[in-house]
Amino acid sequence: MANGLELHNYVGHLIRRAEQVHTGLWFRHVSRDITSQQFAALNALRQEPGIDQRTLAHHTSLDRSTINQMVRRLTDQGHVSQARDEDDRRRTLLCLTDEGAELLDSLIPAAKRINEQLLESLPENERGLATGILRKIASMDDAPLGDTG
Repeated sequence: MANGLELHNYVGHLIRRAEQVHTGLWFRHVSRDITSQQFAALNALRQEPGIDQRTLAHHTSLDRSTINQMVRRLTDQGHVSQARDEDDRRRTLLCLTDEGAELLDSLIPAAKRINEQLLESLPENERGLATGILRKIASMDDAPLGDTG
């Protein structure tokens, strides 16, 4: 019989726990109504207005069905507007509404603070390294299978 894993050394467990910490901080200090994933979508639309859902899904690393539900919810809440692409009527282009832009502006300072709070749990000389490592792990599915870069 195989020994159990030492969870304090198991990367998947640690990533899940780190996400739990982030979610708790988000809920307490940023928003109980807008999730960090919705924030990412609003932020992506601020950076690139007029993108379609597929592009938004790519920018936020969310699957198409999740982004579809999220866009519907954000549209119903008045934070996102949708318009048909005049060049390709099959595409729907997304933009922040004025209300969505105001909401995003109100969330950004608290989101920055919890990001700083998470990084402050590390020695200053390890913060950039930790962010770089997480970025590499997060982008693993962007590389062709078997390519570890």
